[in-house]
This record gives sequence, structure tokens and C-alpha cells, in this order.
Amino acid sequence: MAMMRLRREDPRVVGSFRIHRRLGAGGMGVVYLGSDRRGQRVALKVIRPDLAEDQEFRSRFAREVSAARRIRGGCTARLVAADLDADRPWFATQYVPGPSLHDKINEEGPLSAAEVASVGAALSEGLVAVHEAGVVHRDLKPSNILLSPKGPRIIDFGIAWATGASTLTHVGTAVGSPGFLAPEQVRGAAVTPATDVFSLGATLAYAATADSPFGHGSSEVMLYRVVHEEAHLDGMPDALAPLVRACLAKDPEERPSTLQLSMRLKEIAAREAQGLSDSRPPVQRTRNGQELPTGRLTERYTERSAGLGAPGRAPGASGGQVSRPGPSRSTGASPRTGGSSPRNGSPRPPRSRGAARTGGGRPKPGPRTGSGKLRPANPRLLRQRLIVFVVVTLIVALGIAAAQQL
Repeated sequence: MAMMRLRREDPRVVGSFRIHRRLGAGGMGVVYLGSDRRGQRVALKVIRPDLAEDQEFRSRFAREVSAARRIRGGCTARLVAADLDADRPWFATQYVPGPSLHDKINEEGPLSAAEVASVGAALSEGLVAVHEAGVVHRDLKPSNILLSPKGPRIIDFGIAWATGASTLTHVGTAVGSPGFLAPEQVRGAAVTPATDVFSLGATLAYAATADSPFGHGSSEVMLYRVVHEEAHLDGMPDALAPLVRACLAKDPEERPSTLQLSMRLKEIAAREAQGLSDSRPPVQRTRNGQELPTGRLTERYTERSAGLGAPGRAPGASGGQVSRPGPSRSTGASPRTGGSSPRNGSPRPPRSRGAARTGGGRPKPGPRTGSGKLRPANPRLLRQRLIVFVVVTLIVALGIAAAQQL
């Protein structure tokens, strides 16, 4: 995060903290780098003098402090201290070293597919904690994400609101950043966790392409596109495009949940890091009631990477190979060749049990049963591995969060 020298009008001491540098300024106030008597560095946000007398802005500032207090885990900067009754209300959070996602993309260009998936998985986990606290961020965007050495952190809950609240502070005025607002925010409808999912999808698209999925233009133009036009994902990696497009669905009920996003993005990050391809669409929501979803993911999803399998392909197919439907055979039609394995050339129609064999190319190696047929993937084993992966990830995340509280 860029630091600037203090100006003449900047305070030198706020509460028990000494001010060292400016970190930035926004519509509500100025953020400073400070430290306490023990040398602990904090990011200290002080409301602007001209807004200190405005009760609406004081209320908005109080909501940000309240949201910071309620959210647990390592996804956000930990609240250290606050004074809402001061002449210029302020609060201090743990200082997070590192650039914002916006600055990193602006200086270094788009991230790789593996990096985008890794950042997205961490942000999805963070949003799970935010939503469990009953808070909707409402302004998730690249400049509100800091890339710390310990992982991305979500900041600036200045317009955060309780789940179900309206997005209007004044009649006809949407709150947030055009291009990253969800359609329901533009319309003035109630916000839900799905609202943050839309913003996360737009943020991941920006991270992967260094451009907004709704282009550029005036606020009115951007808001119109968000509501009425489809997102442009040109240049989006094939592994991420289907999932990001699902996040950007106009209907909140059609977007995946943050928990599903976290699990799916972790899978994509692991596969991309190993150089493997994957064409599966976003997972569908569970039907056993164990998850509190933000909406449902429809089954009409048909996005596929070029050259990959059609819907219904077994998810366990390795290396991106596509299993082609072939003619059905009865169980008793296994070839009798004296124990030798069959050799197949190009696909051919079924033949009688005693038909003569012709030469051909050797089939691609793969797991086979005793009769030489390809063994289908074991869905129970895949589910067990996925459950173990999720449990281990949650334990590690809880351990990191506990260590940060010490």
C-alpha cells in the first residue's frame, strides 16, 4: 500500500496512536498509518471534518465499526480500537501490508488462472465468515482487497449492511461502485449474500483480464449494462469462465453460494497449478438442507471449453480426456481371445461374439476391469476425498485465525 507524507492539516496523534503516514483518502475520511505505545502498526481511519456533524455519515461510520467487530476469522483486518463519540470519529484496525488487487493488476497485468482461483477461493471463504455475521459488504471490488503475505484481506465495510436491507440511502441513488454492483443494487432491491457473489465474480474477471466485465463509461452507462447486458469475458481462462459467468447471473437465485465457490475454486487452483484442464460446470447446490445457500444454480448451464466433453461426462475423467458414448453391450459379450487384452482401432459398430478381430492401434492406457473394459470412476471415493480436503482446509484456516488472535 502506497504511503504519503502527512499534510499540515493532518493530526499527529489520534487517541493513543501516533500518526506516521497517509495511506489513502476516500469519500468518508482519511486512512493513516499509526502505531501504539508497543509499536504495533495500525491503519487508522478518521472521518472528514465536514462530515463529522452529519448524523447520516456518523451512522454509516458506526455500521462499519459494528461490522468489523462482528466478523471473525482472518479474512478482514482485525479491529483494534475505535471512538465513535469523538469530534472526528475514528477506528483503528490491524495494518495489512501489501498492495490492493487493483494496484497489482494495474502495475503488473492480469493474474494467471491458478492465481485468480487461489485468490478467489480465499475471498469466498472470507465472505462465508462475513455473511455468517449477518453482514453484506455491498462494495466488494479490487481496490477493497489487499494482497497481504498471509492471503487476501477484505477491507472498507463503510456501506456494509445487514442481510435483506435496501441498497438505497436516498431515493433513486444506488450505493457502491459501478461495474461491480449487482443488478439488485441498481434496482434498489434488498441485498443478500448473493449480492457479494456478483461483485466477487466481477472482481475475479478483472483480476484475470485486467478489465471490467462491463467495459468503461459513465456511471449511468455502467449501471445500465450491469442490469441489461451480459458480461464480456473475452480473455477469461477457460477453467474460470463458466464459474465466473455463473456468479454474474442477473437473477440472485441463480448464483452459486460462497461455500460452493470456495470449494470449486480450490479445485481449479490445484488443477491449474498442475497444468491440468477441467471442463466441469459449477457444482449444483446441495439438496439435503445442510447448506444455507444464497440462491440456486440452474441446470441449464451449458458453457463448455472448446473441444471438451458434453454435459454428463463423468467428473472423474483424468487429464481432460473425453469418454465417448459407444454401442451398448450385454454382460455376456466379452471377447474370448485366450486371455489376451483386446486391441481396438477406430470406433466400430458392435459385432457378434465370434466375429474375427482385425488389427488396429493400441488403446490409451487406463484402469481396466478383468474383461478389459474401462473401469468407471468411484463417486464415493471422490466424495470422501473432497470431504477430507474441505475438513483439512477448514482446520488450517481456523488455526491461522486463532494464531492471528494471539
